[in-house]
Amino acid sequence: MAAFRHELPPRRPRWFLPVILLAVLIAGGLLLRHFPGTATSPAPAEAPRQLRAVTLYFAAADGSGLVAETRDIAGCGAEPECLAGTVEALLGGPVGSLAPVFPPRTTLRGIAVAGDEVQVDFGRDLVEGHPGGSRWELLTVQALAGTVAGNFPHLRQVRLLVEGNAVETLKGHVDLRQPIRPDFTLVLKAAAGGTGTTPAGRPQ
Repeated sequence: MAAFRHELPPRRPRWFLPVILLAVLIAGGLLLRHFPGTATSPAPAEAPRQLRAVTLYFAAADGSGLVAETRDIAGCGAEPECLAGTVEALLGGPVGSLAPVFPPRTTLRGIAVAGDEVQVDFGRDLVEGHPGGSRWELLTVQALAGTVAGNFPHLRQVRLLVEGNAVETLKGHVDLRQPIRPDFTLVLKAAAGGTGTTPAGRPQ
């Protein structure tokens, strides 16, 4: 009677299992390429912010009137953010030789629109840092009114607030108890030959 003999299967080399695992990982990567829905999609590129050319009004160096300066500002996709961006650019001051019409640390706290009226709320630095004087108070409020109405023609009146409250005046001269309407007769234009400025009148 023949003896029963159990033969063990041949032993695999030690490198066999790592090779199998590597092959599985490679195959999995190829499957993900064929099914892009299962892979992580790249983040969409951020859309460029829309630019808009706006007209800002600053003071002539001698304070004789207002002079227009054109500026490209970003964030003008919707009117509220574009209106705020325009006023912020005005507060930032001119880029050329014109004179700023707001104190350097003036902050914009908020803007509200009701019909054709805009309420612009400033921080207290507007009053505390303003140099005063009837001419410069007039240039400040008219630069704001002209900038708003010049870029947003349906907004014809501007009411100034300070820390959320109505004010009668900045430094005792220009009456702010009622909304301010733009007076474009204060706007100057370059004279012939490029020297000096002359009244421009109301833009057409």
